[in-house]
Amino acid sequence: MEENNKERQIIENENEIDLIELVKRFWTKRMFIVKVTAAFLCLGLFIAIFSSEEYTAQCVVVPQTGEGGVSSSLSGLASLAGFSLGSMGSAEELSPTVYSNVMNNINLQKELINTKIYFDRWGKELTLLDYFTNEEYQRTSVLGAVKKYTIGLPLLILKAIRGSEEEEVAVTGADGKIAVLTQNEDDCIKILKDRATLAVNDKDGYVSISATMPEPLAAAALAETYMNLLQKYVSEFKIEKAKADYNFINQRYLEAKEEYSKKQEEYARFRDANRMFTTAMAATKEEQIKNDYDLAYSLYSELSRQLVQAEIKVKENTPIFTVVEPVIVPRERSKPKRLMTLVAFGFLGGVLSCGTVLGLDFLKKRADIKCLKNWE
Repeated sequence: MEENNKERQIIENENEIDLIELVKRFWTKRMFIVKVTAAFLCLGLFIAIFSSEEYTAQCVVVPQTGEGGVSSSLSGLASLAGFSLGSMGSAEELSPTVYSNVMNNINLQKELINTKIYFDRWGKELTLLDYFTNEEYQRTSVLGAVKKYTIGLPLLILKAIRGSEEEEVAVTGADGKIAVLTQNEDDCIKILKDRATLAVNDKDGYVSISATMPEPLAAAALAETYMNLLQKYVSEFKIEKAKADYNFINQRYLEAKEEYSKKQEEYARFRDANRMFTTAMAATKEEQIKNDYDLAYSLYSELSRQLVQAEIKVKENTPIFTVVEPVIVPRERSKPKRLMTLVAFGFLGGVLSCGTVLGLDFLKKRADIKCLKNWE
């Protein structure tokens, strides 16, 4: 029993890490650790200096609707006018959680990429499509050029083989219809999806929109454009049914109005023509024409009331964004964070160099590798 305990203790002692020996080992290989860490610091410095500057602008909005109290006050006014608004305030809400899907709507994206934004570097307004796809306006950084001709070299060769013809890309929109995009449009949309973000805070009920661009003024303009387009398309989606009802009632109203005018004219003409006659036949005919006239008037009057209701419903359910934090032109760049980059690469170099020392020591003890014979 004692022997087993001793063996177990010996094994545990062997498995324990001797921190003092570990520190001594790192001190022995300090030059190796310093060199590797310095190499990583140089790499971090290179990336920090030559990375393209980026600026981020954002805004915070709260979706609002005209439902609730507005509907109640309008109902009181409507009752004085002789009609009821009914359940007009019961329109379905378009949840802010689907706003990201609205932002991905292909029609919104096409409208966005054709929006003109002023760029200080070029001193004029450019569409986002031209800015991101036209080589004339491309600003390639040192890192971008290195990446383009190393990692991106196979893609460049493939494009050269295919030629300069623009391919068309088929995309299904939110309405189920297939939209056709050129290759440049598709590339630009993908770039903008990475440069603009939308975050919904369900707890506090606000929406945050941010946009990143190489220039501060362009970043602010892009964020403002995103906010306006989001409000536009959310409004269109939400009141789509209300508009369809309004258009249908308006068409029936115009038809009823025309029919009522005809019956009114017919009734007046008959009375003028039979003013001196008091026969039973004339009275019966007049009563028949008057009944048709009354029926046409009742239909016209009812559709007129419904048209007013539908018009109020369209305006009442139009959502409005209350801007809590407006878009401002950013003063400080969001990328690159040079100090953070240096710290991160220095830490990474230190960890990897220490790990390499331990790994090589382990391999030298457990395996016979010729290249590690000089490792001390």
